[in-house]
Amino acid sequence: MASSMLTYRYRVKDATTEKHLQRMAWAVNRVWNFCNETSLLVWRREKRFVSAFELINLCAGAGHELGLHTDTLSEICNEYVKKRRQFHKIRLRWRSKKRSLGWIPFKARSIKLGTGILSLKGKHFRFWQSRPVEGTLKTGSFAQDAGGHWYVNLQCEVALPAPSHSTAEIGIDLGLKDLITCSDGVKYSRENLTRRHEDALAMAQRAHKTKRVKHIHAQIANQRKDWAHKISTAIVQQASLIAVGNVSPSKLAKTRMAKSVLDAGWSQLRTMLAYKAMRLGVTYREVNESGSSLTCSACLSKTGPRGLSQLGVRVWCCTSCGVVHDRDTNAAHNLLRSGRATPSGIP
Repeated sequence: MASSMLTYRYRVKDATTEKHLQRMAWAVNRVWNFCNETSLLVWRREKRFVSAFELINLCAGAGHELGLHTDTLSEICNEYVKKRRQFHKIRLRWRSKKRSLGWIPFKARSIKLGTGILSLKGKHFRFWQSRPVEGTLKTGSFAQDAGGHWYVNLQCEVALPAPSHSTAEIGIDLGLKDLITCSDGVKYSRENLTRRHEDALAMAQRAHKTKRVKHIHAQIANQRKDWAHKISTAIVQQASLIAVGNVSPSKLAKTRMAKSVLDAGWSQLRTMLAYKAMRLGVTYREVNESGSSLTCSACLSKTGPRGLSQLGVRVWCCTSCGVVHDRDTNAAHNLLRSGRATPSGIP
């Protein structure tokens, strides 16, 4: 039977256990920084990258002194090497209590999981179990958000649900005025969360209220994630094919539209659409969006508005065939056509 990985996230309850988690997170930071320093020294001396196996051997026996499980030490070493390879760095950023959010990885064999309670190295952690854990537990972690709250993440291997029987094919244009415009004419949008909270955030920053600043940032992130979850679920449940433009948030974040681009959360939304589509057997493709706004979806003539000077043109008429287009809906139609014609995604 086909399966996939699914992560369950629950909020940890007690303040007393949160203090214990803080101490464990401090120990995790020490192990991470040791791996970072060792990696740098090996490179300077031997001009090679140290492996995860070597780091695990070097950390042997440190778990008793630091109060960490042996599996946690190995998970830290593996994650460090994985990130170092991913970012092609000789060393990564140092982890500290002030700059880094708490993180404590573990393996399934190192914990005991009950209903609303988890035991790790003789310590019990209670959490709000809002839904049952399904599938086979593989690994997990404790993680801290920007507001200082702790969560337990349980990564499980679960069976894929029955494939979706929907037949609708949807092209999606990601934007700023309307965050999501579908080829069927439906638009999804929300207010700019960063602007809604910017006055309260500015006051807290001027007053040097660090905890208040973290709380506001966490509130913005949670509201953005909640909206993205609801909308992505609604779209995937009614589709058999989803084609999304490959707009680059990192490039647009360097322009004067940076605040709006970062608040839109396009990458987060595409990630949710991708994994939810995979679970329901829906085809998901990211396609090249170049020219999607200026190309007429009726006759394919490139007569639409182009360039920054015409960014404010939201409705236009094709001079070749006379069809009147909504800019974003027209782009969504073009993306859907590209998604149908490109089986492997971006050409």
